[in-house]
Amino acid sequence: MDHEPLPSAGHAEVRIVAATPDVARRVAQVLRYCFASTEQRSYPAGRGGATRLHLTIDTTHVAQPARSWLTSSALSLDDHDPADEV
Repeated sequence: MDHEPLPSAGHAEVRIVAATPDVARRVAQVLRYCFASTEQRSYPAGRGGATRLHLTIDTTHVAQPARSWLTSSALSLDDHDPADEV
């Protein structure tokens, strides 16, 4: 496991790995629609033109679609077991 510094409070580091740069950009676009974010940074992700895209999401400045989702999902976070996540 990497020992990267944690993002500041209210922020999340997001890494997207996709077979093509276009797919990675589309996923990042959806995230930017819901949250304020930094400029994306992209890197090669191995063979076949795959792309790894990084961006930082500011969860303190959310758009309406994310606001309703965050409100409804906050109730279930206490029951979530993060041990099965990668």
